[in-house]
Amino acid sequence: MKYLIAEDEKELQESIATYLGQEANVCETASDYWEASEKLEMYEYDVVILDVNLITGNGLELLAKLKEQHKKSGVIIISANSSLEDKLKGLDLGADDYITKPFHLAELNSRIKAVLRRGQFGGEDSITFHEITLDTLARSAYVNGKPITLTRKEYDLLLFFITNQGRVLSKATIAEHLWGDDSDLLDSFDFIYVHINNLRKKLTKEGAKYIQTAYGSGYKFIAD
Repeated sequence: MKYLIAEDEKELQESIATYLGQEANVCETASDYWEASEKLEMYEYDVVILDVNLITGNGLELLAKLKEQHKKSGVIIISANSSLEDKLKGLDLGADDYITKPFHLAELNSRIKAVLRRGQFGGEDSITFHEITLDTLARSAYVNGKPITLTRKEYDLLLFFITNQGRVLSKATIAEHLWGDDSDLLDSFDFIYVHINNLRKKLTKEGAKYIQTAYGSGYKFIAD
């Protein structure tokens, strides 16, 4: 999964990123309103963790812009202000959840997973595409009920393909989703080819032949 953590308290920002990164998530950060605004315009995120009181602006204004752009990101508001008025305003603007500081990182993680289940997986802990099933809590994959061994990147890649089935995904889009800001440091997209090739071999071995090459454009995940 790919998250944006828009939080101006550096220590909290780093703590959230470190904690969520332990589950192989891509965590990008923004320390003020303008940095967060720029990243939200340029990139797609599964969940945005958004502080209300950013140094150079109001997080609720960013939430309103996000919804105006019809972005599909889940949004969790975090704030030191526990007033009912602020909470209702955030939820009315389209936030999926609201958590008040201080909070336990484990609680934030649980709320993130709940938002993902409601948004992407219809409230379920698993997602299915024909004979492929992904357990989103255990981060495990099955074909016809048989477990297949995937690396973390292969699992994230398969989930990204399934949730974007039928769409052509460029190598740049895949790299940016899997590595976030670090994708700019890649010398080439050879790593993308390696991960896709390995995933394709593992799925094909079990009869799941869905990864197709869109020559000159990228890849897509689709049934013939």
